[in-house]
Amino acid sequence: MALHCPECGFANAIGANYCQKCGAFLAVAEGGANHETTATYRIGETGEIEPVQLDQVVARGAALVIRSGGGRAGESFAIDGERLTIGRRPDSDVFLDDVTVSRDHALLVRRGDDWYLDDCGSLNGTYVNRARIESHRLQDGDELQIGKYKLAYLSR
Repeated sequence: MALHCPECGFANAIGANYCQKCGAFLAVAEGGANHETTATYRIGETGEIEPVQLDQVVARGAALVIRSGGGRAGESFAIDGERLTIGRRPDSDVFLDDVTVSRDHALLVRRGDDWYLDDCGSLNGTYVNRARIESHRLQDGDELQIGKYKLAYLSR
């Protein structure tokens, strides 16, 4: 028996949280046994991995959480200030070290009370909920794809 993806129909192994083909979340029917979640963490000032309760991150405001890519699933980034740079440049606020990510790939910008994701002319494009974007107002639960990385945007 397999768990079929609601987006693409791919037959995934029982117990999978995300589709192996398209990355969509595989919701479990009520009463299902799949209640595991990805652990959330951040990299501390010393370079050590520090566990983080996602509720604590989101309580202070919006956050990005890597869902997949680069072996960094669960890493979280609190979104504060007025802008957040995303790219392969080591001094980016969200540093994604892979050739599929441009040096200056995307920018999160606060406009009024909302956060917008703007593509910075990246070669591979920036996607929100599987649609290529130039600029997009983010909503809680949006899935961002930057290169091979998939991130979730979470807000209060």
